[in-house]
Amino acid sequence: MISVILPTRNPHRGRLDRTLAGLAAQSLPRDEWELLVVDNGSEPPLAPNLGSRFTGPMPRVVVEPAPGLTPARLAGIREARGEVLVFVDDDNVLAPDYLAVVARHFAAKPALAAAGGTVLPEWEAPPPPWSAEFHGLLALRDLGRVERIARGGPNVAWPEFAPVGAGLVVRSTAARAYAAAVAGDPRRRSLDRHGSSLASGGDNDLVFTALHAGGDIAYLPELSLTHLIPASRLDPGYLARLNRGIMRTWVRVLALHGQCPWPSIPRATVAPRVLRAWWRCRAWRGPVEQIRWHGARGQFEGQADLNLLLPAPR
Repeated sequence: MISVILPTRNPHRGRLDRTLAGLAAQSLPRDEWELLVVDNGSEPPLAPNLGSRFTGPMPRVVVEPAPGLTPARLAGIREARGEVLVFVDDDNVLAPDYLAVVARHFAAKPALAAAGGTVLPEWEAPPPPWSAEFHGLLALRDLGRVERIARGGPNVAWPEFAPVGAGLVVRSTAARAYAAAVAGDPRRRSLDRHGSSLASGGDNDLVFTALHAGGDIAYLPELSLTHLIPASRLDPGYLARLNRGIMRTWVRVLALHGQCPWPSIPRATVAPRVLRAWWRCRAWRGPVEQIRWHGARGQFEGQADLNLLLPAPR
């Protein structure tokens, strides 16, 4: 059994309909997978009218009032019945064979703990040429047609092909170990998006947890999904905030898993470091330089956070 977990809060109805249609079109027999929609405080609630938007057996709606992607995912993990979990965002359209490919690989590879594949864009508006450097911030991924696997173990380094959150596949034993780790260290609940925050470290925390527990991590090019990207995601201000949030939480995730290459710094030194980075990045020149500078800001803020994060609570 595979459990598809779809966390959402006040979704764009057109994109959610596309996501649900992609799930309804899966080639894997419907009795071999379930769909859990985690309503993370939508207004109005999703449950009353979700059925008309999905063909086939009704999804289970799980209500998680605590705001944030991490609480929503934890609710899905808690309620899932499957041996393998697939996390789908409300703007992801899975290829029709996505779940069938998941079932085949996870049955054939018992050591596999987490996997992802290609994430291709469908742009609402053509992206400006300057934005290409930052498409990775939008969880886009195409590493070619060669399968890659990193063997798990204590202190194993982060593999460059580690999966992103869109379409992330995790064996349930690894997901529940992650949930237990978060319960034992509440700081980890703030590593992902909540409210207006663009923190983006929860996916990496989950994958790191699986990897260091001994599970293999894979890039499986057969797995493919389409990411529906609205024009607003290409706004320079949005990309700047996103880069800042990603870098800040990446520093924290690396530190939590013993792999941070940067030292902690006093909070009082962040402002002068940011000012120097503004000159170094030539942030006044245009959107590319501005977005790079905000990434540097996020790194410095993450380094300052380390004074509060470490050591981990007992």
